[in-house]
Amino acid sequence: MIFTTRATIGASIALLAMAVGVALAATVPFDDLREQAPLHGDTAAGATKAAVCAACHGANGIAVAATFPNLAGQSQTYLYVQLRAFKDGARTNAVMQPLARTLTDADMRNLAAHFASLPGRPAAHTAQATSRGSILFHDGDAARGVPPCQGCHGVDGRGPHPDAASTAPQPAWSTFPVLAGQNAPYVLAQLQAYHDGTRIGTSNDKVMQGVAHNLDAADMQVLADYVSTL
Repeated sequence: MIFTTRATIGASIALLAMAVGVALAATVPFDDLREQAPLHGDTAAGATKAAVCAACHGANGIAVAATFPNLAGQSQTYLYVQLRAFKDGARTNAVMQPLARTLTDADMRNLAAHFASLPGRPAAHTAQATSRGSILFHDGDAARGVPPCQGCHGVDGRGPHPDAASTAPQPAWSTFPVLAGQNAPYVLAQLQAYHDGTRIGTSNDKVMQGVAHNLDAADMQVLADYVSTL
C-alpha cells in the first residue's frame, strides 16, 4: 500500500509538472512570419537612432567583432522582424532584448531601413566551390536529410532573385537573412542554437531547427566558414 501510494504521488507530481510545462510553453511568444508583408521605414530617421547599435554592429553596419552579426545589406523586413522578436521575447538575447523593448514600431522600421541601405561586407577570401561547405550550401545532403541552403538564401547567399519572389511560397523571401559575407562565428552560433533547440521563437526558426538538427558540429563549422566567403 505504501509503494502504491508513493507511485500515485509520483505520477501526480509528474502530471503536474507536465501541465505546468505546457502552460509555460503556451505563454512563450511566437512570431508567425509565414504571411509577413514586406515593410519599409524612413532611412534618415533610422540613421539618427543608430548610434547605440554601432557599439556592436559598427557605424556602417559591419560588426566590430565576429561574434556579432553584420546588419548592412540585410532586407528591411528581415531586420524589422528580428527586432520585433527581441522586443516581444520570441528571440532571446541579454543585450538585445532590453534595447529592443525601448523601441517603438516606427523606430524598428526606421532602424531596419537604415541598415538595409548600407552596403554589405565584401567577401573575406575566395570561396572554394568543391569544399564540403559549398556542397552543403548548394546541394545539401539528401542522405542525411539536409536541404541545400541556397533554396531559401539564394545561390550567392544574397537571397533569391527578384523574379522568384512572385511565385515563392510563404514565408516571404524578405524574412530570410542574407548570409553572404556574414561573420562565421556568428553563423556557427546560430546554427548551434537551432541544432540545440534554443532558437525556436519564429516560424522561420522552426524550419531552421529541422535543418540544423541533421548537421553535426563539423558541418556547421564548414557551412559557417563558407558563407563568410561569399
